[in-house]
Amino acid sequence: MACASCSTKDGSPSGCKNNGTCGTDSCNKLTVFDWLANMSLPSGEKPFDWVEVRFKNGRKDYYKNAENLTLSIGDIVATQAQSGHDIGMVTLSGELVRVQMKRKNISVKPVETLKIYRKASQKDIDIWQTARDKEEPMKVRARQFAIDLKLHMKISDIEFQGDASKATFYYTAEERVDFRELIKVFAREFRTRIEMKQVGFRQEASRLGGIGSCGRELCCSTWLTDFRSVSTSAARYQQLSLNPQKLAGQCGKLKCCLNYELDTYLDALKSFPKTDIKLKTGKGTAVCQKTDIFKGHMWYAYEGEWMNWHKITTEQANEIIEANKKNEPIASLEEYALDVLEDVKTEFENVVGQDSLTRFDSPKRNNKRKNTRKKPNQKGAAPNANQKPRPNPKSPNTAPKKQNPNQKGPNQKGEGTPKAAPNKRAPKKRTGDNGPANTDKPNTNPNKNNRNRNNKRKPKPKPQSNNDATE
Repeated sequence: MACASCSTKDGSPSGCKNNGTCGTDSCNKLTVFDWLANMSLPSGEKPFDWVEVRFKNGRKDYYKNAENLTLSIGDIVATQAQSGHDIGMVTLSGELVRVQMKRKNISVKPVETLKIYRKASQKDIDIWQTARDKEEPMKVRARQFAIDLKLHMKISDIEFQGDASKATFYYTAEERVDFRELIKVFAREFRTRIEMKQVGFRQEASRLGGIGSCGRELCCSTWLTDFRSVSTSAARYQQLSLNPQKLAGQCGKLKCCLNYELDTYLDALKSFPKTDIKLKTGKGTAVCQKTDIFKGHMWYAYEGEWMNWHKITTEQANEIIEANKKNEPIASLEEYALDVLEDVKTEFENVVGQDSLTRFDSPKRNNKRKNTRKKPNQKGAAPNANQKPRPNPKSPNTAPKKQNPNQKGPNQKGEGTPKAAPNKRAPKKRTGDNGPANTDKPNTNPNKNNRNRNNKRKPKPKPQSNNDATE
């Protein structure tokens, strides 16, 4: 509920700078759009001399413009009250006021006609604003006085009259409350005339306003004026779970929006058979378990086989009921259930997971494999059992690579393929010869050291060249 001048600009709300008195009356409660404002009256017709005036929290009343003042939407006026005068804002004028009065059954020629005195002066507005500033601290103190007197009531709002001569206390209570002593306390503490007015829980929510479970402003505080009774049967017809926490609104009563689509559901349920009617078949008696109003389907289960449900249409259910009335045999529900097949069409597949709300919560996986193994040439590198040793050309134990017989080597003339050189393994070292584990034991064999020395002095065999191998 906002006008075009209150739209955001560069991320910040611009506002109409009227400080609560919107010129188009689009930011207020229970507003009415004047769609006849730009239209001129026919010649010879006088404008309707009644105007709609709004007071605090959506309280509206209709006054006669007896002085023929030039009034427009947003003007602050001083109106007639039971004693003194009140200050309000004009919210509607012209022919739409006649329509609103007719809709609310307000007579144009009442016994006592309330009039508009004048446009409010600056002095009237200052007194009005000063009285409005006292309302919140007064409400806190008034609630404490009600608690001290042990009264089962809740003071929801306080509204001062425009001339600050009277204060109206709005309260809610489930039972009758004797507040005669409370009025004496209020008059002694606040030094003004007191009026107590009891309102219902729905009227309290409409006055205070709020945000509903749908995320929007309450309907009762924005446009709804008549509060119809809402029963739990409205929730049953719409197949809603009877959970009071979900069905109750801000006022603690059932939500008014349960009545919005009730007529549509009642029209749709006319073609459905009653759920308490049982279907008699040759296989057994079937009982209704579930209905789908939108698709027109019903689910039945045999007595004793409650886990197996059979889905049929409402036309098929009515056909079986008519056959049972005529005592015509019905084999089973499976014959009818085969006709109702669901065509599941995959129109969209979430391949890359772009619809997952938690796709950014998990850390990003690095597909590159980290090579933490050290090369064998580096110091401190541990030998890998799966890694094959690289051939060393200076070592006699390494055999030359196999070559293609059709490919000539650098030292060959094409006589043939070279033979591989014999692989002579070096003698294995015996454990304990020169190891650190035998340093603590005394050497009892004197020939052992000589044998090790002779092995060290033996010259290493020279590797044979490729030419010798070919010869």
